[in-house]
Amino acid sequence: MAKLWAGRFSKDSNKLLDEFNASIMFDKELWKQDIQGSKAHAQMLCSCGILTESERDAIIKGLEEIAGEIERGEFVFRLSDEDIHMSIEGALTQKIGEAGKKLHTARSRNDQVALDFRLYTLKSNSQIRTLLLELIDTLLSLAKENTQTLLAGMTHLQHAQPINLGFHLVAWVMGLKRDYERMSESYKRNNFSPLGSGALAGVPYATDRNMTASSLGFFAPTLNAMDSVSERDFALDLLYEISMIMMHISRMAEELVLWSSYEFGYISFSDEYSTGSSIMPQKKNPDVAELLRGKSGRAYGNLIALLVVMKGLPLAYNKDTQEDKEGVFDSVKTAIISLEILNKALQTLTIHSERMEQMAKIGHLTATDLADFLVQKCNVPFREAHHITGQVVAYAESKGVDISELEESEIREIDTRIKEGVKSVLDLRASMNARDSYGGTSSKQTQSQINTLQAWLSEVRNG
Repeated sequence: MAKLWAGRFSKDSNKLLDEFNASIMFDKELWKQDIQGSKAHAQMLCSCGILTESERDAIIKGLEEIAGEIERGEFVFRLSDEDIHMSIEGALTQKIGEAGKKLHTARSRNDQVALDFRLYTLKSNSQIRTLLLELIDTLLSLAKENTQTLLAGMTHLQHAQPINLGFHLVAWVMGLKRDYERMSESYKRNNFSPLGSGALAGVPYATDRNMTASSLGFFAPTLNAMDSVSERDFALDLLYEISMIMMHISRMAEELVLWSSYEFGYISFSDEYSTGSSIMPQKKNPDVAELLRGKSGRAYGNLIALLVVMKGLPLAYNKDTQEDKEGVFDSVKTAIISLEILNKALQTLTIHSERMEQMAKIGHLTATDLADFLVQKCNVPFREAHHITGQVVAYAESKGVDISELEESEIREIDTRIKEGVKSVLDLRASMNARDSYGGTSSKQTQSQINTLQAWLSEVRNG
């Protein structure tokens, strides 16, 4: 079958060129968007008097029949069709005849692919945002159950200060909330229709771009035709946002891997979301978390790949941008399954709160509280308080205990300026709850943070 653009050529294209040039094997992913855009375009052409009503109806009926064939797996995607646009247009013309040849009036494959790809990214944006909200909901439920669960807060992966597990989970939520907000902002920024821009300079027909934009759910048409067909900022926005999501997921996954080890023993993954070893029968591996951590790399790679493709392209459209889709498709699928499986793994997680509290007694987590007590209650300058506290820690180390386990009399013998009541500030739970400043780790502040986030979640979901 002759190519739809073959009029000025005297020879058929080489088979090697067909293979190198074609995108149909991956851009067929856009078939729904292509048919959606073509139906809107046909309606607009009819309203402007470019198509008759009978031609419009034949085109729409033919497109719907093609959609049914694709859904049933009956449609044949041929390499010779090059891309999804020519594949569907060619099939439509075969199906309905001359009317099918009129569909491409007042548009180009340049604005057609920009439309299809933009519709795909906007749909993916919405889908990923929904999954982010579901994950946030799960984390907030877990956090609410664990505002009293003591945990060793860390810096430099060393025990630092006592916190509660709910507080730690809320910190995870904050990154996901920013991810959601980033995606909401980019959805609004990119929700404009390029259809009708033509090859690069508009079209010489009296068309109605506002009509097609409205019927396809866009805010309005894009302003400049040249920019419309050549920019891929909307795809880069999505790739960046997915990279940020995967970075946050990877950081969570790293902690889940650590927490599930025998050395930590804080959590256990459900058997449903764990794997074993082919040689070591005792193993229960956190493969879900490890894969989540690893998949961030492919998301980063897809972002960098498209940035490199776009960095040197002159205006307007260039064939280089055919390389924009596979990475986006891959990142979208990666983000969706990652969010889904992390949510399920967290919902079935077992938390070993006793072990967490036991481990919080290692590392002298209330040392800062002792220094603050010396400053506030004993009128000791902070530098001296820091030194005295170091002496207390050294004494506890020599006894093989945590400073919270020392008797008050032992502590007061180290320096005569240490007043009565010092023992109370070394209690782990008291230390955690003493951090009652806005945004702090006290159970009260943690619950307040959860309440604020749940109110935000409800507001977002209810529109």
